[in-house]
Amino acid sequence: MTIAQSRQSHEPGTNGPGAVTAPDEFAELLPQTRRALLRRLAVGQSEGRAPSMVGAVVREGRAVWTGARGAVDGEAPHGAVQYRIGSLTKTFVAVLVLRLRDEGLLRLEDPLGRHLDGTPVPDATIAQLLAHSSGLTAEARGPWWERTDGGLRPAPADLFGERPQRLAAGRRHHYSNPGYALLGMLVERLRGDTPWYEVLRREVLEPLGMSRTTLRPKPPFAGGWAVHPWADALLPEPAEDTGLMGPAGQLWSTLADLCRWAAFLLRGDGRVLCAASLAEMRMPAVPPEESAWDAAYGLGVQLVRRDGRLLAGHLGSMPGYLAALWTDVDEDVAGVVLTNCTSGPVASAIAADLTAIVTEHEPRIPEPWHPLPGPLDRELLALTGPWYWGANPHVLRLRDERGLELAPLSGVGRSSQFRPEDDGTWTGLDGYYAGETLRVMRDEDGSVSHLDLGTFVFTRGPYEPSDPVPGGVDPEGWQV
Repeated sequence: MTIAQSRQSHEPGTNGPGAVTAPDEFAELLPQTRRALLRRLAVGQSEGRAPSMVGAVVREGRAVWTGARGAVDGEAPHGAVQYRIGSLTKTFVAVLVLRLRDEGLLRLEDPLGRHLDGTPVPDATIAQLLAHSSGLTAEARGPWWERTDGGLRPAPADLFGERPQRLAAGRRHHYSNPGYALLGMLVERLRGDTPWYEVLRREVLEPLGMSRTTLRPKPPFAGGWAVHPWADALLPEPAEDTGLMGPAGQLWSTLADLCRWAAFLLRGDGRVLCAASLAEMRMPAVPPEESAWDAAYGLGVQLVRRDGRLLAGHLGSMPGYLAALWTDVDEDVAGVVLTNCTSGPVASAIAADLTAIVTEHEPRIPEPWHPLPGPLDRELLALTGPWYWGANPHVLRLRDERGLELAPLSGVGRSSQFRPEDDGTWTGLDGYYAGETLRVMRDEDGSVSHLDLGTFVFTRGPYEPSDPVPGGVDPEGWQV
């Protein structure tokens, strides 16, 4: 493909093919916000010397702004123009693996060898592969895999050299592209030897309406370029089919489709993956090496701290292309940037800045409060209110779908949310009590005695002599 040397500007809001359309109530951000967004994109494209660049902001499940700079085939790129997204592909593969886990076909703690024969790391767990802590080598064997035909590595054994594992599994984060090739093979094996992309198309892309996310480019697409470091000159980059390495970075997508993907990563979709599993993906899976960490990795997603905000998403790079997608779950906002050059623009910073501009210019308006959907469970309602761990007061609150939340009244201490289970217990979802079981203990007459939370006893009063406090309570009670 050729590229015109003209520098154009366009914001495909509601017009043009592939436009990412915002509903009426979100059709317009404030003029100063829109200008700030366009300026940030324009500065990134100009200073990074990118042949073209597109960007978008997603908020509350909708694209609220899109913009474009530069040109593709002499025209401003629109929302249906494909770009290669590189390692953003890994977020899609991770979602496929979490789907298998949620269906009970595997556990994240399973060693890979339990499900896949002939791997160089049979004892590494699936979670370690997702989090890049399996110790596998960073790159595939042979010539630069991103610029050569995947036919050079036709079999799994062709991906690895003599030392496939460079570090002990589980000890530290070490980014591994071949590790995601193995995860793609795992998906194929557990889906009846169906190619991983076909599984992705059927289970994820079609339900989310992402028809322009493909394994190979489909017109219109932006050709990939290298920009000369010391002159304003261009060199076309190859766009090879990477074969078995595809799960590490093969996909092509569009601004419109990635807005849908960002909305999904923020909120979940019951047809694909629930919000709880997405939250699990966003938790740091390996302890960061720096005590005051500003970057970490979850299960298939990168994590960064920026200006007091936690962003989750992924970056992508392939010869001729850079991509970035960051989500801020607390603000329910995401930024997406795609460009067609090998290096130059800092796509990560641009996408993060797009989210920050909207958050700072137009702080989120919270959802309206509403009562719990009926009918109200009177027994659960009776459990709410103050509880005491020893003399430390806590409060138990009833949440939607029979969920519970326990928090210290002082605001300092251990708090967690809990999911109800079929056996009448609750399981901790976050904080210190993540994975722990909360039980309501009853006396012989059926009345509530206390709460048992991972052996911690919570009573209705602080150290009452009659309460079943481990170790007992002085029978004289409180004294002055």
